[in-house]
Amino acid sequence: MSVYSNEKRNGATVKPSGFRGGLEDFEKDDLSKPPFILNWTEVKLLGIAGVGFFLDAYDLFIINQVTSLLQWRFYNGAVLPATLSGLVKAAANIGSVIGQVSFGLMGDYFGRKAVYGKELMIIIVATIFCISAPSSAGGNGVLIWLSVWRIVLGIGVGADYPLSASVTGDRALIRKRGTMLCYIFSNQGWGNFVGSLVTMVVLACYKGSLDSTDPANYSKADGVWRIIVGLALIPAFGTLYQRLTLPESIRYKRAIENLPPPVDAEFAREGKNPDGGLEAGQSNAGAALPDNRPGFKQTYDAAGHPLPRANPDVLATEELDPSDVPKEVVRAEKRQYFKEFHQYFGQWRHLKILIGTAVCWFLLDIAFYGINLNSNIILAAMGFGGSTGTAYNRLFQVATGNLIVTALGFVPGYWFSIVTIEYLGRKPIQLMGFTMTALMLALLAGLFNRLDHGGFIALFTFLQFFFNFGANTTTFIYPIEVFPTKYRATAHGISAACGKCGAIAASFGFNSLVGPIGTANVLWIFFAVCILGIPFTLLLPETKGRDPDVILAEEEKAGLAPV
Repeated sequence: MSVYSNEKRNGATVKPSGFRGGLEDFEKDDLSKPPFILNWTEVKLLGIAGVGFFLDAYDLFIINQVTSLLQWRFYNGAVLPATLSGLVKAAANIGSVIGQVSFGLMGDYFGRKAVYGKELMIIIVATIFCISAPSSAGGNGVLIWLSVWRIVLGIGVGADYPLSASVTGDRALIRKRGTMLCYIFSNQGWGNFVGSLVTMVVLACYKGSLDSTDPANYSKADGVWRIIVGLALIPAFGTLYQRLTLPESIRYKRAIENLPPPVDAEFAREGKNPDGGLEAGQSNAGAALPDNRPGFKQTYDAAGHPLPRANPDVLATEELDPSDVPKEVVRAEKRQYFKEFHQYFGQWRHLKILIGTAVCWFLLDIAFYGINLNSNIILAAMGFGGSTGTAYNRLFQVATGNLIVTALGFVPGYWFSIVTIEYLGRKPIQLMGFTMTALMLALLAGLFNRLDHGGFIALFTFLQFFFNFGANTTTFIYPIEVFPTKYRATAHGISAACGKCGAIAASFGFNSLVGPIGTANVLWIFFAVCILGIPFTLLLPETKGRDPDVILAEEEKAGLAPV
């Protein structure tokens, strides 16, 4: 890429395209490639931001394997105390609520750079304390210890949701933004897959001790669960430095300075005039904004219409030199953030969208975590419940069942979302996801006592597939794409926290209801929850190609939003 000299635009100095900060700037986009083909900079961003969701799934879903091991270590294979079992499974989600709201707010208030990486430090510390649980405390003591530190772990895991999503959304080109967010979130599937695979490998290493009927050998299970949990430290340490040194994005800096958003490179190269209409909300660039905006030299076509910059070698994220911005530019002071947030969401057209993103996530997580945090019941119906044989045989069966479901359902579901998100759109995928998961749950519930193992595997696999090629992915994407940069981390944190509240309710509710009403009736409750997600999805707009920063600027210009 060629380097251009500094130039003046409406009184402000614009840094040339050669002054690039790697991940600080967008890369040039190759429009000949589909959105799911990434360039090197996007792959680097994926590696930095994606590890959080890998650890999210690894740490959250590995607890099923850990509790099974604790059964043999301290209870000779007997069922864990119901209250403590529910607490240790819900602990990380309880912490996630705290982390999502608090770090989402801090990400908007202080900036992404100021807090990004701190959540990974919390995960590292909490993981170290989890694997340091004193066996001398006994089974109940270890479960309480794990519950406390998994709450702390959950704070770090929860914080990663709004921060990594915002860091990615701030940097992604509009035409690839949904795909990038899908890539980031798909690491949840890989975390689940690797968790099951690691469990099988470590169990195989301990086979000689656990493949025995002598209870004295069950103490070896202590080493298995500590190794499984402790291995999460490797990817955490591997990306900590990159997170702590990641620069602030251009889009965020422009947003808090009330400057127009950056122009996507593909519009500059195509020479198109992006649609800046308020109703359609499909604007993709700041070039269609008024020519008195600082930092832009407006040009016009023969008919007098504003044109974007046409130089294909100039990055879409040219950064204004802050020392040379005209004094008349009004910057948003951070101490006004809460007032601005209240004013923005005090308007019904914005509040109803936040309600939509939060309630959809809440409903989705009731069903998703209700199933996946208690998958041992479903796995038993599939023939992988580990109800017979030695400790090793039982544990290995459960891990194998998890691996099969993840490989057939989880991972393919995420990849279907990655490939189709920019073609089908977010709203159709979410509607389809809620509808199909409701159908699969209805079939599982209605045929629960009649299905053979193969039938359970098929239906449960399709259920997981449509969770992830559906609302489990789109609920994560929506808050980033529908809300402006200056509010998106907080809005994402609120929406995600509502989802975790659903997960907490499912963690305790599933165990409490299975006994009195039976598993099939609990699945009917999850069916109703998914059906309820459909009308709330209708509150949401389609966000494909939508730039919320441009929409906010146009609302302010039209007097529809406070400045």
